Amino acid sequence: MDLAQRTTLQERIDKYMTTEEVARRYRVAPGTVRYWRHIGYLPDGVKRGRRVLYDPDVLDKWDADQAGGAAA
Repeated sequence: MDLAQRTTLQERIDKYMTTEEVARRYRVAPGTVRYWRHIGYLPDGVKRGRRVLYDPDVLDKWDADQAGGAAA
């Protein structure tokens, strides 16, 4: 794998948000984000080990849907 491919892979990995970052985005506690995921309110994250990561593009679309298309 050359440097350009590694950079692209690293960028793809780095774009995912942790529960804590999602909590800051929505100005709520991390426990609220976990609860929202549990009840199906928030889009599904990707589980990696014990950590759940969220794709910001999916959250942007979810935000737009929640706002009736006015966001994003």
